[in-house]
Amino acid sequence: MSDHEYGGNDDLSLPKATVQKIVTEILPPSSGVSFSKEARDLLIECCVEFITLVSSEANEISEKEAKKTIACDHITKALETLGFSDYVPAVLEAAAQHKETQKVREKRGNKFEESGMTLEELEELQRQQFEAARERHA
Repeated sequence: MSDHEYGGNDDLSLPKATVQKIVTEILPPSSGVSFSKEARDLLIECCVEFITLVSSEANEISEKEAKKTIACDHITKALETLGFSDYVPAVLEAAAQHKETQKVREKRGNKFEESGMTLEELEELQRQQFEAARERHA
C-alpha cells in the first residue's frame, strides 16, 4: 500500500509532541522504559498509514451507499472490513464522548448575546478592567 495508491502526500504527519505525550502517558518514566525518537517517528508513520487505510475504505463504503459524507457508521464498517473489529467498541465510545463534548460546547452559547449588555457597555467595562489592572501592577 503506497502513498501514491491513495493520492497521498509525503507531508502528511501527526504532531510529534502529541504522539510523544500519548506515549509518555502509556510508558511513564517510572516504568524504566524509554521510547526513542526513531521509534516515535516510525509510530507516526504507522498511524498515518492506518488512518489512510481506514479512511480510504470508509470512503469506498460511503460511495457505494451514494453518500457524500463519511459518517461514523462508515468508519466502523471499514474497521470491520479490514479486520479491525476489536477496535469498533472503542471507536463508538470515543464518538459518544465527542458528541457529549459538542453538546456542552453548544450550550455555552455566545457570551456577548448572553451578557445582556450593549457593545458600548462591554467596551467600557473592558476599559475599566484594564485600568484597574494597570493600577494594580504599577
